[in-house]
Amino acid sequence: MDGADRVMRVAFGTFLGAPDPLKVFGDAQYVRPRFRAEPAWAFAATGPGGELLGSNFATRWGSYGFFGPLTVRVDAWGRGIASALMRPVMERFEQWSVRQAGLFTFPQSPRHIGLYQKFGFWPQHLTALLEKDVRPDPGIDDLPRHARLLDPGHDGELADCRTLTDRIFDGLDLTHEIRTTHAQRLGATVLTQDGAELDGFAVCHLGAGEAGSGSGFIKFAAVRPGPGTGERFEQLLNACESLAATRGLSRLVAGVNTARHDAYRRLLARNYRPWLEGVLMQRPNEPGYARPDAYVIDDLR
Repeated sequence: MDGADRVMRVAFGTFLGAPDPLKVFGDAQYVRPRFRAEPAWAFAATGPGGELLGSNFATRWGSYGFFGPLTVRVDAWGRGIASALMRPVMERFEQWSVRQAGLFTFPQSPRHIGLYQKFGFWPQHLTALLEKDVRPDPGIDDLPRHARLLDPGHDGELADCRTLTDRIFDGLDLTHEIRTTHAQRLGATVLTQDGAELDGFAVCHLGAGEAGSGSGFIKFAAVRPGPGTGERFEQLLNACESLAATRGLSRLVAGVNTARHDAYRRLLARNYRPWLEGVLMQRPNEPGYARPDAYVIDDLR
C-alpha cells in the first residue's frame, strides 16, 4: 500500500498546487484504511513492467455506493488510466445492485467532471468540508446526557442504526462502516437517544487514520427524520464534539452537502468554518438523501 499511498498524495498535492505534494494531507490516511476495510473493493492499474500507475476504492453503504480516492501517477495523466480504474468500480456497483452511487470531486475541474459524466454521474450541490476548534479535555470521560458509545458486538444497536438510515434512504446501511471503524481502531460510534427510538448516530474517526493526528472526523452522521429533527441534530453534534474533546483532540471536521440546507446552516452557526468545497456527483441524477429534510453528515472523499 505504500506505493498507492504515495501516488495518491503526489497526485492530489500536484493538482492542488501544494509546495510539497507529499505533505498535502499531513499524516491523515486514506488508502490504507480503505484497503484494509475490504481488499476486494480496491482496484489498481499497472504498467507493462508491473509498476503501479493508479488505484481506486469502492465503498458500499447498503443500497448506496461511492468510490475514491481515485488517483493516477502524475507522469501517467492523460493516458486513459482513470477511465480504466472506473470500470471495475462500475461493475461492482452493478453486482451490488445499488440504488444510487455518488462521488466527491473538484467543482473547478472540467476534466474531473467530464470523466465522471462519461459513466453517468452528474454534478449536483456543493459539499462543504467544515472544521471547528475543539477544546481538548482528556480528563473528562463523560458524554452528554442521552449519549453513549455503540458496542459493535451488540446486534440490536446495529439494527437500530439500520432502521434509522433506512427511513432516510431506502436500504442505506452503515453496518460495514461501523464495524471496520471499530476493527481498525480508527474511532468510535456515538449514539443519542431520549426515548424508545434511537435519535441519531455518528461514526467518528479520532486521531491517526483518516482524521489525522490531533483531529476528529465525522465520517457519517444521521438523525431520525420527523418533527424535532433539527434539535436531534444539535444533540448529536454536542455528542461528537464532546467525544473529540475527551480524546484530547483539538479539531473536528464535518462534511455536509449544501442541499441539506438547515443542517449546513446549523453547522455554520456552531462556528464550523469552510476549508474546502467539492461537488457531489450522483448516478442516477436524483437527490437521493441529499435533500433539505435529511440531516446527514458525509462528504464521500
